[in-house]
Amino acid sequence: MATHDVLVIDPSTLFRQGLRQLLPQDFRVVSEARDVEAARAELSAPTPNDISGAKPSGRGIALVLFDVTDAGEFRAAASQLHNLFPEARLVYLTNGFDAPRLRMALEAGIDGYLTKDRSSNALIQSLHLVMLGEKVFPSDLALLLTQQNHAGGVGAGSPHKGLSMRETQILRALVKGESNKVIANGLHITEATVKVHLKSLLRKINCNNRTQAAIWALNNGLTEATPTAGAA
Repeated sequence: MATHDVLVIDPSTLFRQGLRQLLPQDFRVVSEARDVEAARAELSAPTPNDISGAKPSGRGIALVLFDVTDAGEFRAAASQLHNLFPEARLVYLTNGFDAPRLRMALEAGIDGYLTKDRSSNALIQSLHLVMLGEKVFPSDLALLLTQQNHAGGVGAGSPHKGLSMRETQILRALVKGESNKVIANGLHITEATVKVHLKSLLRKINCNNRTQAAIWALNNGLTEATPTAGAA
Protein backbone atom coordinates (compact mmCIF):
# COMPACT_ATOMS: atom_id res chain seq x y z
CA MET A 1 0.00 0.00 0.00
CA ALA A 2 1.38 3.40 -0.99
CA THR A 3 2.04 5.91 1.77
CA HIS A 4 1.14 9.55 1.17
CA ASP A 5 3.04 12.28 3.02
CA VAL A 6 0.51 14.80 4.34
CA LEU A 7 0.79 18.43 5.42
CA VAL A 8 -2.03 19.75 7.65
CA ILE A 9 -2.62 23.52 7.78
CA ASP A 10 -5.29 24.62 10.24
CA PRO A 11 -5.53 27.44 12.81
CA SER A 12 -6.63 24.96 15.51
CA THR A 13 -3.81 23.04 17.22
CA LEU A 14 -6.33 20.60 18.69
CA PHE A 15 -7.81 19.84 15.27
CA ARG A 16 -4.40 19.32 13.69
CA GLN A 17 -3.36 16.91 16.43
CA GLY A 18 -6.69 15.09 16.26
CA LEU A 19 -6.43 14.66 12.49
CA ARG A 20 -2.95 13.24 12.87
CA GLN A 21 -4.38 10.52 15.13
CA LEU A 22 -7.42 9.95 12.93
CA LEU A 23 -5.80 9.33 9.55
CA PRO A 24 -4.87 5.72 8.66
CA GLN A 25 -1.30 4.54 8.15
CA ASP A 26 -1.27 5.22 4.40
CA PHE A 27 -1.70 8.95 5.17
CA ARG A 28 1.42 9.97 7.10
CA VAL A 29 1.21 13.47 8.58
CA VAL A 30 4.81 14.68 8.27
CA SER A 31 4.17 18.30 9.19
CA GLU A 32 1.49 20.63 10.50
CA ALA A 33 1.13 24.39 10.80
CA ARG A 34 -1.37 27.11 11.68
CA ASP A 35 -1.15 28.85 8.27
CA VAL A 36 0.68 28.75 4.95
CA GLU A 37 3.62 30.91 6.08
CA ALA A 38 4.14 28.76 9.17
CA ALA A 39 4.06 25.67 6.97
CA ARG A 40 6.75 27.14 4.73
CA ALA A 41 8.96 27.86 7.76
CA GLU A 42 8.31 24.43 9.28
CA LEU A 43 9.33 22.55 6.15
CA SER A 44 12.44 24.66 5.56
CA ALA A 45 13.73 24.42 9.15
CA PRO A 46 16.25 21.69 10.04
CA THR A 47 14.93 18.82 12.15
CA PRO A 48 16.87 18.36 15.43
CA ASN A 49 18.44 14.93 15.94
CA ASP A 50 17.29 13.76 12.51
CA ILE A 51 20.45 12.36 10.94
CA SER A 52 18.47 10.73 8.13
CA GLY A 53 17.10 14.05 6.87
CA ALA A 54 13.74 12.32 6.42
CA LYS A 55 11.61 15.46 6.62
CA PRO A 56 10.33 16.03 3.07
CA SER A 57 10.69 19.23 1.13
CA GLY A 58 7.69 20.75 -0.61
CA ARG A 59 8.17 18.25 -3.44
CA GLY A 60 7.83 15.37 -0.99
CA ILE A 61 4.32 16.37 0.08
CA ALA A 62 1.62 14.32 -1.64
CA LEU A 63 -1.45 15.81 0.05
CA VAL A 64 -2.17 19.16 1.71
CA LEU A 65 -5.21 19.48 3.96
CA PHE A 66 -5.86 23.15 4.73
CA ASP A 67 -8.35 25.59 6.15
CA VAL A 68 -8.56 29.36 5.80
CA THR A 69 -10.93 31.03 8.23
CA ASP A 70 -11.07 34.28 6.24
CA ALA A 71 -12.81 33.71 2.92
CA GLY A 72 -11.09 36.78 1.54
CA GLU A 73 -7.69 35.13 2.00
CA PHE A 74 -8.66 31.90 0.30
CA ARG A 75 -7.54 32.73 -3.21
CA ALA A 76 -4.10 33.91 -2.04
CA ALA A 77 -3.65 30.83 0.15
CA ALA A 78 -4.60 28.48 -2.69
CA SER A 79 -2.14 30.18 -5.03
CA GLN A 80 0.66 29.96 -2.45
CA LEU A 81 -0.01 26.27 -1.87
CA HIS A 82 0.07 25.50 -5.59
CA ASN A 83 3.44 27.25 -5.83
CA LEU A 84 4.89 25.62 -2.71
CA PHE A 85 3.61 22.11 -3.45
CA PRO A 86 3.13 21.86 -7.22
CA GLU A 87 2.88 18.06 -7.20
CA ALA A 88 0.56 17.75 -4.20
CA ARG A 89 -3.19 17.26 -4.15
CA LEU A 90 -4.91 20.14 -2.32
CA VAL A 91 -7.99 19.58 -0.16
CA TYR A 92 -9.85 22.42 1.52
CA LEU A 93 -11.11 21.00 4.83
CA THR A 94 -13.26 23.55 6.61
CA ASN A 95 -16.37 24.24 8.71
CA GLY A 96 -19.36 24.33 6.39
CA PHE A 97 -19.33 25.90 2.95
CA ASP A 98 -20.85 28.69 0.93
CA ALA A 99 -21.29 29.21 -2.79
CA PRO A 100 -18.74 32.05 -3.30
CA ARG A 101 -15.94 30.14 -1.58
CA LEU A 102 -16.95 26.91 -3.28
CA ARG A 103 -16.81 28.66 -6.65
CA MET A 104 -13.35 30.03 -5.81
CA ALA A 105 -12.18 26.53 -4.88
CA LEU A 106 -13.36 25.15 -8.20
CA GLU A 107 -11.76 27.94 -10.20
CA ALA A 108 -8.52 27.66 -8.20
CA GLY A 109 -8.15 24.01 -9.15
CA ILE A 110 -8.55 22.63 -5.64
CA ASP A 111 -8.84 18.82 -5.68
CA GLY A 112 -11.38 18.55 -2.88
CA TYR A 113 -13.69 20.69 -0.73
CA LEU A 114 -14.64 18.73 2.39
CA THR A 115 -16.41 19.74 5.58
CA LYS A 116 -15.26 18.92 9.09
CA ASP A 117 -18.69 17.67 10.14
CA ARG A 118 -18.43 14.47 8.07
CA SER A 119 -17.66 11.10 9.62
CA SER A 120 -14.08 9.86 9.83
CA ASN A 121 -14.86 7.02 7.42
CA ALA A 122 -16.36 9.42 4.87
CA LEU A 123 -13.34 11.72 5.16
CA ILE A 124 -10.86 8.89 4.63
CA GLN A 125 -12.81 7.53 1.66
CA SER A 126 -12.88 11.00 0.11
CA LEU A 127 -9.13 11.42 0.59
CA HIS A 128 -8.49 8.07 -1.09
CA LEU A 129 -10.57 9.24 -4.07
CA VAL A 130 -8.57 12.47 -4.24
CA MET A 131 -5.31 10.52 -4.30
CA LEU A 132 -6.69 8.43 -7.17
CA GLY A 133 -7.11 11.62 -9.18
CA GLU A 134 -10.79 12.32 -8.53
CA LYS A 135 -12.26 15.72 -7.67
CA VAL A 136 -14.35 15.56 -4.48
CA PHE A 137 -16.86 18.29 -3.67
CA PRO A 138 -20.12 18.62 -1.67
CA SER A 139 -22.99 16.56 -3.08
CA ASP A 140 -25.27 19.62 -3.30
CA LEU A 141 -22.75 21.55 -5.42
CA ALA A 142 -25.27 22.04 -8.21
CA LEU A 143 -27.89 23.55 -5.89
CA LEU A 144 -25.40 26.00 -4.40
CA LEU A 145 -24.07 27.20 -7.72
CA THR A 146 -27.46 27.60 -9.37
CA GLN A 147 -28.50 29.80 -6.44
CA GLN A 148 -25.54 32.05 -7.26
CA ASN A 149 -26.35 33.26 -10.75
CA HIS A 150 -23.28 35.49 -11.11
CA ALA A 151 -22.63 37.15 -14.44
CA GLY A 152 -19.33 36.41 -16.11
CA GLY A 153 -18.84 32.93 -14.68
CA VAL A 154 -16.31 30.45 -16.01
CA GLY A 155 -16.70 30.11 -19.75
CA ALA A 156 -19.74 32.42 -19.73
CA GLY A 157 -21.28 33.10 -23.11
CA SER A 158 -23.84 31.62 -25.45
CA PRO A 159 -25.75 28.73 -23.81
CA HIS A 160 -25.35 26.66 -26.97
CA LYS A 161 -21.90 27.39 -28.43
CA GLY A 162 -22.65 24.98 -31.29
CA LEU A 163 -22.80 21.98 -28.95
CA SER A 164 -24.14 18.72 -30.34
CA MET A 165 -26.89 16.78 -28.57
CA ARG A 166 -24.32 14.29 -27.30
CA GLU A 167 -22.04 17.03 -25.98
CA THR A 168 -24.98 18.60 -24.17
CA GLN A 169 -25.85 15.25 -22.61
CA ILE A 170 -22.29 14.85 -21.39
CA LEU A 171 -22.27 18.38 -19.96
CA ARG A 172 -25.39 17.58 -17.93
CA ALA A 173 -23.75 14.40 -16.69
CA LEU A 174 -20.72 16.41 -15.57
CA VAL A 175 -23.02 18.61 -13.47
CA LYS A 176 -24.10 15.46 -11.63
CA GLY A 177 -20.47 14.54 -11.04
CA GLU A 178 -20.56 11.40 -13.16
CA SER A 179 -17.31 9.74 -14.22
CA ASN A 180 -16.50 8.93 -17.86
CA LYS A 181 -17.39 5.30 -17.20
CA VAL A 182 -20.82 6.15 -15.78
CA ILE A 183 -21.50 8.56 -18.63
CA ALA A 184 -20.50 5.93 -21.19
CA ASN A 185 -22.80 3.33 -19.62
CA GLY A 186 -25.70 5.77 -19.45
CA LEU A 187 -25.37 6.84 -23.07
CA HIS A 188 -24.44 3.36 -24.37
CA ILE A 189 -21.16 4.54 -25.88
CA THR A 190 -17.52 3.77 -25.09
CA GLU A 191 -15.36 5.70 -22.63
CA ALA A 192 -13.08 6.59 -25.54
CA THR A 193 -16.04 8.22 -27.30
CA VAL A 194 -16.91 10.15 -24.14
CA LYS A 195 -13.35 11.49 -24.02
CA VAL A 196 -13.54 12.63 -27.64
CA HIS A 197 -16.83 14.48 -27.03
CA LEU A 198 -15.47 15.95 -23.79
CA LYS A 199 -12.38 17.33 -25.52
CA SER A 200 -14.55 18.87 -28.22
CA LEU A 201 -17.03 20.52 -25.86
CA LEU A 202 -14.27 21.91 -23.62
CA ARG A 203 -12.81 23.63 -26.67
CA LYS A 204 -16.19 25.01 -27.73
CA ILE A 205 -17.07 26.51 -24.34
CA ASN A 206 -13.51 27.67 -23.61
CA CYS A 207 -13.01 25.64 -20.43
CA ASN A 208 -9.87 23.85 -19.25
CA ASN A 209 -11.37 20.88 -17.39
CA ARG A 210 -14.58 19.03 -16.53
CA THR A 211 -15.12 21.01 -13.32
CA GLN A 212 -15.08 24.33 -15.15
CA ALA A 213 -17.39 22.78 -17.77
CA ALA A 214 -19.87 21.83 -15.05
CA ILE A 215 -19.86 25.41 -13.77
CA TRP A 216 -20.41 26.68 -17.33
CA ALA A 217 -23.35 24.30 -17.74
CA LEU A 218 -24.92 25.50 -14.50
CA ASN A 219 -24.44 29.17 -15.38
CA ASN A 220 -26.07 28.56 -18.76
CA GLY A 221 -29.04 26.56 -17.54
CA LEU A 222 -28.02 23.18 -18.96
CA THR A 223 -29.49 21.14 -16.13
CA GLU A 224 -32.61 19.52 -17.59
CA ALA A 225 -32.55 15.95 -18.84
CA THR A 226 -32.42 15.24 -22.56
CA PRO A 227 -33.22 12.05 -24.50
CA THR A 228 -30.31 9.67 -24.81
CA ALA A 229 -30.92 9.10 -28.52
CA GLY A 230 -28.61 10.91 -30.88
CA ALA A 231 -25.37 10.66 -32.74
CA ALA A 232 -22.53 9.01 -30.88
